[in-house]
This record gives sequence, structure tokens and C-alpha cells, in this order.
Amino acid sequence: MAREQAVKARKERNAALVEAMLLAAMADGSVSQREMQTLLARVLERPEFEGTQSGELNLLVETSAVRLAEARNLEEVLSSLRRRLPDHKNRMLAFGLAAAVALADQRATRSELGLLKTFQAALGISEDEVAQIIDVIEQGGSLSEALGEPLERLFAEVMVLVLAADGQLKEAEARAMVESFAADPLFQNVSPERAQGFVSESVAALATDGLPQRLQVLAHGLATHSQRVKAYQLATKIAHASGRTSNAEQRILDLLQATFGLADDEVARLDQQG
Repeated sequence: MAREQAVKARKERNAALVEAMLLAAMADGSVSQREMQTLLARVLERPEFEGTQSGELNLLVETSAVRLAEARNLEEVLSSLRRRLPDHKNRMLAFGLAAAVALADQRATRSELGLLKTFQAALGISEDEVAQIIDVIEQGGSLSEALGEPLERLFAEVMVLVLAADGQLKEAEARAMVESFAADPLFQNVSPERAQGFVSESVAALATDGLPQRLQVLAHGLATHSQRVKAYQLATKIAHASGRTSNAEQRILDLLQATFGLADDEVARLDQQG
């Protein structure tokens, strides 16, 4: 049941992202070939659509176009987008994808700019975030540059993966995670509220995307060897918090080792320290 819900949430999120791009493409009354090419290119570069076959993507675009055509008004569409994009990161992504399509022809029309302002207000995107996203798009960069997650957020997600390994949250492990946030210099600039946000976002991302995709995101975001060693060290601290590492937790540690490319002797040393 949990897997079915996760698959459903992922499909709904991806449909919402495509609809945001289609709205931007249709804002001035016509969809150019350049805009459709941009839509497809942006979809292919995003890990959210990892594993989507070309036939599935075509069906997704067609279904999204029908949904937009049947909507009674723009507010109904925006309300649906907010429902299917509950966290801020995905809302920023939706705005970024829409902006990339709107700017595909090198300049946005008045209608397209108006739609982007409406998106901004409806999805709660700040002026600074808009400026950052537009700057990346105009320079031809990847949206990952504008949506890059703080390292602290990625380190928190590594710990959450271990916490969620056996499907139950142990008090000792939760306490170890809180202590990591409080004592480790790595998190010295992270407020308790922001730390809780990191944890909530990590849990939601795992539920929506699934473990393989989240490991891919971690591999991309934690790019240096020192960052990967630190992440694995935090993971072992959580796994050892209850006194004994379960089989499910050890499986996550093994997956992290493989994902981060850590040597066996290095892992053995970190396990002893944990």
C-alpha cells in the first residue's frame, strides 16, 4: 500500500510539473517548436522523471494538455498544482521549468511574463528565488544550480534513510540524530526549525521518489570524497545508536557505501568510530 501511494504521489507530482510547463508554452496562444523542445529537454535532465519511457512521457504530455483544456479557470489549475506540489522545493522546480519554457524563444511575451508572476504568487516563490532561477536559465545552466540543496539537508537525508530502514522510528536513533544536529559543527548554522524542515523534506522525498532515486540525488549532491565520508559517518552513528545494527540498517549502509564508492577498509574504520 505504501509503495502504491508513493508511486501515485510521484505520478501526480510529475504531471503537475508538465502542466506548469504546458501552461507557460500556451500562455501567448501558440506553442512553438522551440518551446516543446525545451519542455522535453528539461524533463530529460531532471531526476524526478528518471525511468520514464518516451511513450509514457508522450502520454503524460497529452493527458496534461487535456486536463488543462478541461479546467474551468486558471485558479482551479493553480489550486491543483499546489495540492500536488506540497513542498517548496517542488514548487520552485515547477516555477523554474515554466520559466525555462517561457524564455525558450529568448524573450518572454507579456502574457508569458504575466503567467510567471501569477505562478510566483500562487506557489510562494520569493523575488530572490525568482532572480536566481531566471539568472541560471538565461545563462543556459541546469536548474539544479538554482535548486541546489544545502549540504546540511543532504546529510540529514542520509540519517533519515537509516532511521526509516526498518519502517519504524526508534527513540535512541531519533535522539542520536537530534544530538548530531546540536553537537556537530557541520550543523552549527542550522536552527531547530530548519533542522525539522530538513527531516520532514527528507521523509517526504523518500516516500515520493523511492530509495534508488534518493541515492542518486545524494550521489550527485555529495560529490567530494570528504563529504561522502562524513555522510557515511553520520549514517553509522544513527545505525549504532540503539546498540545493534539491524539487517535493514546494514542494507542501507551497504547501499551508501556502494553509492559513495567507499573502500571496505575505510568503511570498517568508520563503523568502529560510529
